[in-house]
Amino acid sequence: MAVVGGKWPDRAEWAGKLFSSGWRTSEGGTRQVIEPATGDILADVGIASPADVARAGARAAAAAGQWAATAPSDRVEVLLRASGILRERGDTFREWIVRESAGVPAKGDYEIAAALAQLTHAVGLASLPRGEVLEPQAPGGTSLAWRVPLGVVGVINPWNAPLLFAVRALAPALALGNTVLLKPDPLTPVSGGVLVARLFEDAGLPDGVLHVLPGGAETGQAVAADPHVAMIAFTGSTAAGRAVARVAGEGLKRVLLELGGKNAIVVLEDADVEAAAFAGAVSSFGYQGQACVAAGRHLVHADLVEAYTDALVRHALALRVGDPREEGVGIGPVISAGQATRVERIVDESVAAGARVLTGGRREGLFYPPTVLDRVDRAMPAYTEEIFGPVAPVLPFRSEAEAVEIANDTAYGLAAAVHSGSVPRATAVAERLRTGMVHINDVCAKDAANAPFGGMGVSGNGSRIGGTASLEQFTQWRWMTAPGP
Repeated sequence: MAVVGGKWPDRAEWAGKLFSSGWRTSEGGTRQVIEPATGDILADVGIASPADVARAGARAAAAAGQWAATAPSDRVEVLLRASGILRERGDTFREWIVRESAGVPAKGDYEIAAALAQLTHAVGLASLPRGEVLEPQAPGGTSLAWRVPLGVVGVINPWNAPLLFAVRALAPALALGNTVLLKPDPLTPVSGGVLVARLFEDAGLPDGVLHVLPGGAETGQAVAADPHVAMIAFTGSTAAGRAVARVAGEGLKRVLLELGGKNAIVVLEDADVEAAAFAGAVSSFGYQGQACVAAGRHLVHADLVEAYTDALVRHALALRVGDPREEGVGIGPVISAGQATRVERIVDESVAAGARVLTGGRREGLFYPPTVLDRVDRAMPAYTEEIFGPVAPVLPFRSEAEAVEIANDTAYGLAAAVHSGSVPRATAVAERLRTGMVHINDVCAKDAANAPFGGMGVSGNGSRIGGTASLEQFTQWRWMTAPGP
């Protein structure tokens, strides 16, 4: 996992030099890292070929036994040192997150803080009780069951929160004694891969324990298929998750899928409209709506629709669109031309079918402004498709039963939020929603290191990451018996 150079260079020094020592002669070649806001070339990064993945898998498997046998306190020391380095080098991580993923600096700060929380929580995982004393089958005998590391874990990450999602899987996997193949997205290979490699290398992680393998679908498929890999932790789209699961399934691997969402914010008639609209704006427009937990549908009681959309439009108009490095910019570009075209298509087709644009709705290059749509019906793409852009479709309802029925009218089941002046009432509605996560009088875009994060339906395969769920995901049971004297 070594990175060229012996220090932490600034961005200018890194340009053109971002290769792992093993990728210099890679059959996969290199790929330019492009800044979405400017089109500037930030760096060249080596692309891992299937042969590179095979070599990394073999090395990770060879290192797995020694790392699993390392004392938990020694593994914890590595995580603690990594946490200290991340704090010290936060400016470097923030700049790369902003420039690679086109998030505003506050988004970079959030990722750093959330990654630090994941490291801290993983420290606690290493010392959790992991075994049980069972009733022996014969008098005087012994029957024990305990959790052991899986071995080699493959982590495949998206571009939208590259540092956070890398550390969210890496930290518990390493704390619990696994070695890791990390494949960052080709759009964010530095903040989601190269910097992560340097972070753990400088923290003293032994050679062979972590391998960072930038690349696209071919690299990801090779990681999922590698015979040394016992588990795949994948975060990304539902379509890509299905493809990864098919390949991993051939090898009977454990698969953790955190996929897409078409999440609803439900605003009951007794809700605080201004507070609900603010939560809706944050959930739909934050980081250009490019999050699996973004609000994809705003379900508002008919008596409040006008007030809610007026407030939502005010929040949208208050967000300045531009280069995220510029002071006062609240919305940067979407990640790529393909994504910009997708958002534009969904909005344009919905408008052609009768939806109304209250603000936004016209892009310039990769910049798509915060957009509010009303008169949306359930046949429109803005209702049925995961947009992954800064678009807020608003639909009215007349009763709680109708709100629940609309909210559950999707194959996705990731997150939701319910707003009401009565927390018990909101809770009763929330309990009827088919989602893995639900939040009362808050945004739907939330996560926490100590919470089991994941969804239902096509938002995942029922697996969870975070909290003690990570202990379950990254270890497996072993049972041992011994006869009595």
